Amino acid sequence: MTTTKQRERDELFDQFQRVEELEEVAEQASAQLDPTQLERLRSVARRTLAGIKPVRVSLASELLDLDEKTIRSWTEEGVLTEADTASTRRLLDPERLHEVLHIVRELRANGKRADLLDAVWWKLSDQAVLDREDLADSLAEMRRGDAHKV
Repeated sequence: MTTTKQRERDELFDQFQRVEELEEVAEQASAQLDPTQLERLRSVARRTLAGIKPVRVSLASELLDLDEKTIRSWTEEGVLTEADTASTRRLLDPERLHEVLHIVRELRANGKRADLLDAVWWKLSDQAVLDREDLADSLAEMRRGDAHKV
């Protein structure tokens, strides 16, 4: 007989696995699909992720393979974010958790084991800058040779 927490864990891990599979298929097929099809596939992954319920600290701990104290610390530091719920329990935003999961996996794959907090924080900060629309526009202008002297 499985407990409620075990069922919740299994469901969360299954949902995250589905999102990962969709992202992997999108990445592998990006050269073969036209941009509209590729965006549809990525949209399905985003919608699937958006449908995941807020995550308990203990489950985030398992997912990231970090102890619960670290998860709480990362939440206090702003690396992980709390979900906007009426619950008195600390529940984490699954979209940010997913983003951090990717970064942690990448860092570990590159041999990084210590000081993950700082490395994750800097990756998130870098990504926030890269996601800015004005920067994307400026880079596109530069690639086209439309740069203007200031």
